[in-house]
Amino acid sequence: MKYLAHINAKHDEQLLKEHLKNTAELAGKFADNFGAYEWGYCCGLLHDIGKYSLKFQERLHGNEEKVDHSTAGAKVCWDKKGAHQFLSYCIAGHHAGLPDTGGISDMSTQGTMLGRLKKSLEDYQRFTEEIEIPELKNLSFQPVEGENLDFFASMLIRMIYSCLVDADYLDTERFMDGESIRNNGEPIEKLFEKLESHISGWLDNDDLNTINGRRTEILKHCLEMGKEQKGIFRLTVPTGGGKTVSSLAFALKHAKEHHMERIIYVIPYTSIIEQNAKIFADILGQDNVLECHCAVDYELNEELKPMQLATENWDKPVIVTTSVQFFESLFSNKPSKCRKLHNMTNSVIIFDEAQMIPNDYLKPCISVLEQLLRYYGSSIVLCTATQPALKELLSPEIKIRELCARMDEQFSFFKRVSVKNLDKITQSELIQRLEQENQALCILNTKKRAQNIYQRIKREGVYHLSTAMYPVHRKKVLNEIRERLQKQEKCIVVSTSLVEAGVDLDFQTVYRQLAGADSIIQAAGRCNREGKRTETECFTYIFKLDQQEYVQGQRQQMEVTEGLLEENKNLEELNTIEQYFEMLYHFRGDSLDKKGILKKFRKGNFQFASAAREFKLIEEKTKSILVPKEEAAQILLSQIRIKGFTKELVRKMGHYCVNVYENDFNKMYALGMLGEITGDSKTDCYVLNSLGKYTDDMGLTLDSEYGEAILI
Repeated sequence: MKYLAHINAKHDEQLLKEHLKNTAELAGKFADNFGAYEWGYCCGLLHDIGKYSLKFQERLHGNEEKVDHSTAGAKVCWDKKGAHQFLSYCIAGHHAGLPDTGGISDMSTQGTMLGRLKKSLEDYQRFTEEIEIPELKNLSFQPVEGENLDFFASMLIRMIYSCLVDADYLDTERFMDGESIRNNGEPIEKLFEKLESHISGWLDNDDLNTINGRRTEILKHCLEMGKEQKGIFRLTVPTGGGKTVSSLAFALKHAKEHHMERIIYVIPYTSIIEQNAKIFADILGQDNVLECHCAVDYELNEELKPMQLATENWDKPVIVTTSVQFFESLFSNKPSKCRKLHNMTNSVIIFDEAQMIPNDYLKPCISVLEQLLRYYGSSIVLCTATQPALKELLSPEIKIRELCARMDEQFSFFKRVSVKNLDKITQSELIQRLEQENQALCILNTKKRAQNIYQRIKREGVYHLSTAMYPVHRKKVLNEIRERLQKQEKCIVVSTSLVEAGVDLDFQTVYRQLAGADSIIQAAGRCNREGKRTETECFTYIFKLDQQEYVQGQRQQMEVTEGLLEENKNLEELNTIEQYFEMLYHFRGDSLDKKGILKKFRKGNFQFASAAREFKLIEEKTKSILVPKEEAAQILLSQIRIKGFTKELVRKMGHYCVNVYENDFNKMYALGMLGEITGDSKTDCYVLNSLGKYTDDMGLTLDSEYGEAILI
């Protein structure tokens, strides 16, 4: 009998043996990148042996009855015992997701590994006529002394799983679609040549009395440090020090030196991603740089389809992504998210604004980074002006190397602003100060407070910025603000923290409501950013209001900062920032793993599915509200109502959406201001019916009360 794996639209047939061997060879090749070729090969060879059942072959020819074809290979590996049992998880989950181990009495046929093994299966034994079960060699790497062996094993399973899933998808894609149109980009050596050409004119500048001369010194040192052995590095550069290009220079030199395959740039905000990706694309070429986050939209046309395909497995030399995408993929159990993991190996991984890794998950994040560092050939760069104090969280043998030349002196040279503590002031006093300024930025902790103060001072040249405005709207306002600042016209901006990183605004004065010390220093980076004024002319004022708001998840950051200010500590000094993080992490203690993610991998019990459900970097429950003010948003709304929520339309919709917390949503919904977009109650996307609640200057007003009268 001829056993098949797939039949495509042209009625071409792919032999099952051929698919298994293709997948095995490809998965083995991927796993060979971290010394586990046989493990990847074995996983690929056995993953679909359940298709040898007659029932599955009948399904291929039109029988619609579902057939479990994943459990068979998992059962064969489990029964073989030893290292093969690790592969059972990969094979069992190659469609549904990595399962939890489950209890010994768990009879579930779905979800858990032990439950799946008890399942009654169609006869698949004919696989023995065509497939021989491979033996597994010992790994080329072994866990270091003191390693958490269960977490080590769970990471190995994830990586083999990634190799299997990607290989399976790629071989199936090749057969079903014919010739692949994927474009993997140029090799690292070629990209380094492009970088050298771009910076060649800068390298002659050795005048350390100029900003550009200092940037060149940092850049040259990063290039020299690229020769260092793999490991963990930090690039501690003050605002204006050119860390974006310097970090890229280190990464490309380091990757070239050690034959590494890609650069992964991890950024906390999508707003920064666009500008950094553009810088990289301008230097290295658009086809070599992949943006991978929820706001990017590679439409499915012939020109962009290779980029769209690359988002699935990160098969490009330079990846620019978010912290959420990066870490949630590492702790996911779903094939679509885990498919890219093996392409994180043998990479230079740069964390821009490294202090933004959420404290609630800091321990599991550090643990997974150590795995990539120790066993999967990656180097890590922590890039920020406010370095987190990670020494106590890392294993003792891991040493962090600094990439910034003469770091302390650079911070002294780039100092452009005086930071002063106003302590507690009234809202009226703050308003009075802002009204006397010519070019000033005021950053508040909540959207409601920002809207309230803006309403009190709004006039010509006064602007409001917050996430109460949809992204396209924010960009328009930012462009107006930049124009006024460049013309030296009056410009007062009342904002939330969204301007603290990656928004290149330059004010003479900044007011920052009490927050974490790192946020305050980031806010100060918007003051005299271009260095066109003297330090004595430019001030960043820290203040508390008589009615202090505590932002969710920020109370301890604010309390630690307040304690340092009471001791008259200078927040601009590097040792104060280090002390801030040390105190914060000490006070947080076990809550640095708030959901107990690391405890889900103990004593051979791997809770992959449970960890994936719990590991959510953004936990606040919000609803997306589409604001159909602009014609483009109105067209999108019509298309969604006709076609439903397609992936492409949801991405485009995000440019015209505001996310609100449940409390505000409930008020607005009860007052009839919102409507469901498609009538699908399962979605968290709604449309704003009361367009009067969205203004051109403030965005979505958040002062609705249940008692408001609504005129129909």
